Amino acid sequence: HEWDVSMQSRAHEIEGLDKAAEILKEATGGAEKQAGYSFLQVGATVEAPQNVKDVTQHLVALAKRVHDRSIAMLAMRVRAAGSSGGDPFAKVKGLIENMIAKLEQEAAEEAKAKAFCDKETKKTNAKIDKHKSTVEDFTAKVDSAKARIAKLKEQVSILGKELKNIADDQAEATKIRNEQRAEFEEVEADYQNGLEGVEKALKVLRDYFGESFVQTGQKGDAASSIIGILEVAQSDFGRLLAEARETESSAAIEFEQMTEESKLATATKTADVKGKTAEIQRVEHTLSELLDDRDNEQEELDSVLEYLSKLNSKCVAKPEPYEERKRRRETEMEGLKTALEILEGQALALLSTNRRLRRVA
Repeated sequence: HEWDVSMQSRAHEIEGLDKAAEILKEATGGAEKQAGYSFLQVGATVEAPQNVKDVTQHLVALAKRVHDRSIAMLAMRVRAAGSSGGDPFAKVKGLIENMIAKLEQEAAEEAKAKAFCDKETKKTNAKIDKHKSTVEDFTAKVDSAKARIAKLKEQVSILGKELKNIADDQAEATKIRNEQRAEFEEVEADYQNGLEGVEKALKVLRDYFGESFVQTGQKGDAASSIIGILEVAQSDFGRLLAEARETESSAAIEFEQMTEESKLATATKTADVKGKTAEIQRVEHTLSELLDDRDNEQEELDSVLEYLSKLNSKCVAKPEPYEERKRRRETEMEGLKTALEILEGQALALLSTNRRLRRVA
């Protein structure tokens, strides 16, 4: 992880600076006690400003190589400490200790920020997952409601067409039935009139020629033939009238049955349309609520995503590549150690000079 590598590098810096401070303390503390005065007071053997200048130049070169502003600032402070009088080694030691404290504070702050970022990122991602799941659930319900509405509307449309077909068929059947009834009434009147006419004619002939003629046929072939024809006509008119009435009765019964079936089908399908229309209204109301709930949930999701984006811009580090940073850190640590070695070497040389001066005295 980039942050962990950065913290490890920072830890190495602190460790190096701690070691530098310890070396400087060990190297200069004894010299100060034994000499009894500041290193700058021994100008005949060790020129302290020049030594500090050497360290400063080394730190400047190091800062240029690693492009680290903090190293450059340290070099400037070391240079200032060497030219301001007093004990330059004590001042440099103070600068190193201050930098250690600063780095430790930065590390603590970064660790605190890292913990906050990890916690917030985890919590935010959990919220995002929850909101996404809820949005997906609402979307599934919305799709289901839309599909149900579409299906119901299709069914209502089919029922509407079926009801129209029933009504059209009933209207056509009623028209035909009315025509049949009118035709029957006309035919029935004709057959009835014909039958009644024949019966009257037969009555007249029978009354005129007498019953015995009708039974024996002795009054002449012409009269007998006429009566025979009339009797056949009477029979035909009676039969045709009966057949017409039977046909009319069957047609009437069939029409009534069809009408009852149409009424039943119409009532059933009308009730079905009413029920499905009511269901459409209920599902549309539910769909409206689902869409509102999904929109609200999406707004919350967008808000959390926006917060995560801001959190990432704050928490997700975008440092230089790891290998380059690693090489820079290694160079920094090596350079700081070298600077401490320069200070340590000069301190030991100063201590040796003091001892020689004391023996001469």
